[in-house]
Amino acid sequence: MLEEGLINHPVVGFGELGRKVNELRNLFRKIEESESLSPSAAEVQRTECLRSLREVATSFSERPARGDLTGEVCHWADGYHLNAALYEKMLGSVFDTLDEGKLTEEVEEILELLKSTWRILGITEIIHDTCYAWVLFRQFVFTGEQGLLKVVIEHLRKIPLKEQRGPQERLHLKSLRSSVDADDSCQDFTFFQSFLSPVQKWVDKKLNDYHLHFSEGSSMMVDIVTVAMLTRRILGEENDKAMESPDRDQIDRYITSSVKSAFMKIAHSVEIKADTSHEHVLASLAEETKKLLKIEANIFSPVLSRWHPQAAVLSASLLHKLYGNKLGPFLEHAEHLTEDVVSVFPAADSLEQYIMSVMASVVGDDGLDSLCRQKLVPYEIESKSGMVVLRWVNGQLERVETWVKRAAEQETWDPISPQQRHGGSIVEVYRIIEETADQFFAFKVPMRIGELNSFCRGIDKAFQIYTQLVTQPIVDKEDLVPPVPVLTRYKKELGIKAFVKKEIQEVRPVDERKSSEIVQLTMSKLCVRLNSLYYAISQLGKLEDSISERWAKRQSDKINIRRSMNGKSKSVVSNQKNQFDGSRKEINAAIDRVCEFTGLKVIFWDLQQPFIDNMYKNSVSQARLDTIVEVLDLVLAQLCDVIVEQLRDRVVTGLLQASLDGLVRVILDGGPTRVFSPNDAPLLEEDLEILKEFFISGGDGLPRGTVENLVSRVRPVINLIKQETRVLIDDLREVTQGGKSKFGSDSKTLLRVLCHRNDSEASHY
Repeated sequence: MLEEGLINHPVVGFGELGRKVNELRNLFRKIEESESLSPSAAEVQRTECLRSLREVATSFSERPARGDLTGEVCHWADGYHLNAALYEKMLGSVFDTLDEGKLTEEVEEILELLKSTWRILGITEIIHDTCYAWVLFRQFVFTGEQGLLKVVIEHLRKIPLKEQRGPQERLHLKSLRSSVDADDSCQDFTFFQSFLSPVQKWVDKKLNDYHLHFSEGSSMMVDIVTVAMLTRRILGEENDKAMESPDRDQIDRYITSSVKSAFMKIAHSVEIKADTSHEHVLASLAEETKKLLKIEANIFSPVLSRWHPQAAVLSASLLHKLYGNKLGPFLEHAEHLTEDVVSVFPAADSLEQYIMSVMASVVGDDGLDSLCRQKLVPYEIESKSGMVVLRWVNGQLERVETWVKRAAEQETWDPISPQQRHGGSIVEVYRIIEETADQFFAFKVPMRIGELNSFCRGIDKAFQIYTQLVTQPIVDKEDLVPPVPVLTRYKKELGIKAFVKKEIQEVRPVDERKSSEIVQLTMSKLCVRLNSLYYAISQLGKLEDSISERWAKRQSDKINIRRSMNGKSKSVVSNQKNQFDGSRKEINAAIDRVCEFTGLKVIFWDLQQPFIDNMYKNSVSQARLDTIVEVLDLVLAQLCDVIVEQLRDRVVTGLLQASLDGLVRVILDGGPTRVFSPNDAPLLEEDLEILKEFFISGGDGLPRGTVENLVSRVRPVINLIKQETRVLIDDLREVTQGGKSKFGSDSKTLLRVLCHRNDSEASHY
């Protein structure tokens, strides 16, 4: 070692000391020869040689330095390579011989002792910190002891930046260069490069795949990244690189490299397991990618965000892109709601939502919109999924309509039981619709409000179709009510043509098919139809609530994500309470129609002979209303046995209206067999009162106010019956000349009352 440093590579020429070079070599030779002598002789010779060697070596070491930076004497060796190697070896003595991953307890004393070599070896504070950091780091690599890494960081931080060093220090460090021969080329290194490039290379290798190397925790990773950033800063100055944000750029590269590597590994792993797994590869890959991002967000991003505030955003957006590349071809060919689509779409959508939530946790909801536009190309799974869901919905709704029609056509309109007075068809309709709704919500694929609205519109249409089928046999009023007789005088065959020319209408006979249908519509079957319609409308609210709740539960956690992905705010949890208003309107109208038909059928069809044809025939006193009321009582008893309580008043009101229509018909259009005089008015009023009280039924029937309102339209007609013929003729003349009736009547009503008068004055007029 002395020969290398003093003789073979002297930093300054020997001058007058040249003659002592041979003397020094002789001393080296004698020391080697002493190895072959006897122990006692060898000890004597070695001691004498070492004493002489000390004197000669000291004189060689302390030659004038010629402007040496470290003092008035020169370093003992030419260049710093040997000095650095020696110092590196001496620094190795700081480690505990029993535990090489720990520093010895005497580390401070050793370092203080080594300072005495700085002058001769040309060591400065910066050189010491650099060498010591290298020695410690190398020992860390060998032992894996994290405590050494923290000391490395401490000494790297002591190394000042270039502008913080003095001019002589900068010149001195610049002069310390070394070279490495490799592959027929020579690579030149500065002082810092020779020590710190291996460090940087090692940490870069680890951090370029940090998912592999730091999977068990992040504490070690913090120190490794710190070392990487410190060495990068120092070496960056050596290369005279002007880096605006070196830390962030380098973290970018670490994230990109490691995330890509980790994703490729999980993709390969998923593909290997594909043969044994029942799940689609892309669905499995989405789940594994989400797990990877969770690890990234929870373990690695908090570390990397110290140098890159948006580290989580970068890793999340990169995984979004990597998975998107795999997903793209599948999305292009997804046309129907297949098993693969049902598997992949929810998994991919869930991944995208989680990616968005990770990004939102960094930039907030406000910053998420612009970030999505800059960094992401959305999968648009919701849009694609909506298309295939709509195809499924349309197909299912066609089947629902077919089943609804079949159920209605096969219905016998008998009550299920005394407690369930509706038909079995409406129960079957609800079963079909609820099963379809269950299937709709069982799909975990993303859906928009449009798909739900289409589904609800289809269900609404199905109920309307059912309602139309329920009321299909209900004929028009004109087919049910007998035609009005030709307006004539009492017991006269000839019509009064001057008045009836425009009154006579063509009589439409009811065809046999319609007549048969009307006969089959018994009171019991009409009530079951009404009960079925009521069951349909009463259960709509539950169906709406079920749909609304399931939709709200499904969508509530996606509001913010959807807003950012679509670039505009949407009401995701829509109000579904009015989705079936079309059905409600249709069913209510149908109930009113059936109630009206039921009343008209009873009065004008079932009771046509006693009521329409025979009541008040020839004389009011001989054919009163009381006999009809007895029959109506039996009809009401039969009706109330079958009709549900909630519809009782509505259908009974229809019967009352039909009864009043029949009464007015008999009085005004009773034909040539009816005659009325003012003396009949009290009897008619008495009959009207009987009819009113019958429907009020002592408070058990219809509300008195409702009955009074309906009956009130008949009273003006009876009031006309009270009037003398001359008064009626004068009033009719006034009306026909454009005046106003003092009884509030019209010309047709006045004419009909006069036609049913059996007196000379009426006949003459």
